[in-house]
Amino acid sequence: MTNEQASASYKDSGVDIEAGEAAVERIKPLVAATNRPGVMGSIGGFGGLFDIAAAGYDNPLLVSATDGVGTKALVATMAGRFDTIGIDLVAMCVDDLVCQGAEPLFFLDYVSVGALDADQMEALVGGVAEGCKQANCALVGGEMAEHPGVMEPGEFDLVGFSVGAVNQSDVIDGDRVEVGDVIVGISSPNLRSNGFSLARKIMFEMAGRSLDDQAWEGSDQTVGDALLDPSVIYTPAILAAAKSLDVRAVAHITGGGLPGNLNRVLPESADASIDTTTWGVPPIFTELQRLGNVETAEMFRTFNMGIGMVVVVPADQADALCDLLLDHGHPAVTIGQITPGSGLVHLS
Repeated sequence: MTNEQASASYKDSGVDIEAGEAAVERIKPLVAATNRPGVMGSIGGFGGLFDIAAAGYDNPLLVSATDGVGTKALVATMAGRFDTIGIDLVAMCVDDLVCQGAEPLFFLDYVSVGALDADQMEALVGGVAEGCKQANCALVGGEMAEHPGVMEPGEFDLVGFSVGAVNQSDVIDGDRVEVGDVIVGISSPNLRSNGFSLARKIMFEMAGRSLDDQAWEGSDQTVGDALLDPSVIYTPAILAAAKSLDVRAVAHITGGGLPGNLNRVLPESADASIDTTTWGVPPIFTELQRLGNVETAEMFRTFNMGIGMVVVVPADQADALCDLLLDHGHPAVTIGQITPGSGLVHLS
C-alpha cells in the first residue's frame, strides 16, 4: 500500500464494532434479569452454559424449538417500535416446546440489522428478556450482526432458539388421545406473530390504512397498536395444567391455524370436531376479513382466529382445566371433541 492509497476499515464498510460492544454492555442487565436455576456464567462467552441437573430433572429429555417473528418485523420497523416484538419471538418458541410437556430452560436470540443502533438493539433484546421472564426461561446468549448491503439501516430480523426439558414419563405426544375427549381452546386476543403477510396486504395495500388510523370502528387502538400487540405466552399455564390434570395433547395454533396445527397431535384413528361458534372471534380478525373480503376457510387457515393454544383432556376434566387456565389469566372454553376418524380437523 502506498502512502497516497486510502486505508479501508470495517467501519467504512458499514460494520461498527465499537457500537456492537456498546450495545452488548447495555443489554447485559436485561440478560441477567432472566437468570434461573441452572444458568452458569454470564453473557459474553462463546457459548451459554446450563446445568440441567440444577433444574431438578430425574430422567430428562431435551426438547428444542426455533422460530422467528416473520413479517411482523416490518410493522415494527414501520412504527419504529421495537420493545415488544421480542416477546413474540419467545412465545413462538417456548409455546412450541410446551406442546410436548417441556419446560423451557434457556433461550438464545439472533438479531441482524442493516446498521447497528444501540437504542433499537436494547429495545429488541429487552423484549426478548421480558418474554423470557414471562416464560421463566433464561436468556443465556445470542448474536447481533450488521449486514450492510443486505439490509437497510433501520431494518432488522429477529429469530430465536430455545431448549427445554421434560422427564420421559411426562412427555405429551397425543398417543393417549381417545374418542370422547374434549378440546379446550385458550383465548388469543390478537394475531400473535402469524399471518402478517396477509394482514399487511389487507391493511396497507387494499384498505390504504395507516398505522395511526383507528383499528376498527369503536376501537380504542390504532392499527399499529392492534398489529403490534404482543403474543400471549401460555407456557406456565400449560405446565401447571400438566402437573394436576390428565393433559393428553397440546397444540400451538400458529401458521396454518386450527386445521394445520391441531391435526399434528391427533392419532390416525381420530378426528377433531370444532364448533367455531363457541368463542367470540376478536375484532381484529373480523376487520381483516371484512376489509380483504377473505373467505372464512382462508381466515382459519391463516390466523389463529382467537384461539392461541388447544388442550385435549378427558371430558370430566374440561371445567377444571378452564378454571386453572383462568387462574393463570387465560380465558378458555371447550370448543370441540375428539371423534372417530383419520386425523383430520373439522370446523363447523
